[in-house]
Amino acid sequence: MMLQFELVAPERLLFSEEVEMVVVPGCEGDFGVLFNHAPMISALRPGVLSVYRNGRVVERLFVTSGFAEVTGTTLTVLADEAFVVDSLNRVEIEKQLARAKEALRVADTQPSRAEAERQVIVTETMLTAIRT
Repeated sequence: MMLQFELVAPERLLFSEEVEMVVVPGCEGDFGVLFNHAPMISALRPGVLSVYRNGRVVERLFVTSGFAEVTGTTLTVLADEAFVVDSLNRVEIEKQLARAKEALRVADTQPSRAEAERQVIVTETMLTAIRT
């Protein structure tokens, strides 16, 4: 039995196919979703959704944050931002990381500091996703 998986970002539907399994970066840790999984909702942390068919990863999708909703037959991920890992540009992400670290260094309010910390975490996680 196959699981219907959809990844929706604000600007478009990024992925919609039947798959064997998806490993999701939940806030409480990674979890795998197969057909007939118990219903649940989870917040997401920055990380990679690994999509499986025939026991192999066939697609890696990076999400910055969002929510995953699981039913017995579907997994729907509503992401704040999402990217195909293979499309990420290491040089550009390294520049983003440098800007985020500089923003963190000069942050003078709690909200600006929190946003800069979030950007550092997201871009560091993106770099890790590219390397693996």
